[in-house]
Amino acid sequence: MREIVFDTETTGFDPRSGDRVVEIGCVELVNHIVTGQTFHVHINPERSMPRAAFEVHGLSDEFLSDKPKFAEIAAGFLAFIGEARLVAHNAEFDFKFINAELGRLGLPPLGLERMVDTLALAKRKHPAGPNSLDALCARYGIDNSRRDLHGALLDSELLAEVYVELIGGKQAALSLVAVDEPRGPGRATGPGRATADGPRARPTPLTSRLSPAERAAHDAFVAKMGEAALWRRYADD
Repeated sequence: MREIVFDTETTGFDPRSGDRVVEIGCVELVNHIVTGQTFHVHINPERSMPRAAFEVHGLSDEFLSDKPKFAEIAAGFLAFIGEARLVAHNAEFDFKFINAELGRLGLPPLGLERMVDTLALAKRKHPAGPNSLDALCARYGIDNSRRDLHGALLDSELLAEVYVELIGGKQAALSLVAVDEPRGPGRATGPGRATADGPRARPTPLTSRLSPAERAAHDAFVAKMGEAALWRRYADD
């Protein structure tokens, strides 16, 4: 299963009032494991940067002046995320801004059915909070010492680690075989699964690694034990 953990930085809180996206960072997960594939871009918002927003992420008008506009990076962004589920912290905020940018270009919005909100997951798992990204990093022992300012790619990398912990920790990603759902009370079938009756028999027995000489020596050893020897129960296997 492919998922994209992503984050945005913006000029403010409301795209309806003219606020724009200025940075996108994405991290790819496959079966809840970070693959190392990322997407990261700074964006010219085509407007000035409010002081309050600058103090959050440190992206100035001068820095962003020569960066591509959203229209220039939209195709690359959409190609990277593909049809994957999209994981974000307070995801409604990020979806709202991305969909506003796509709407300006006449492109379809990201479907909300793809959204996984780690803030909602954290509130269910830790109802007493706090559940900010920094608080969750501290809770799970994730090093966020580089996070002096908000940055979309760094925040996505940290959130990917937090997300894995929220859904059960790294052991949740270590299933190496495909499995089927249980097909009746007390039974589970499929590759790598045991049934209620015990492990399945191997379809084709393994070829013995014993040489003829080793087998003869073993038979001679068992013969010395007499008719009651336990080994005789398996002598013909």
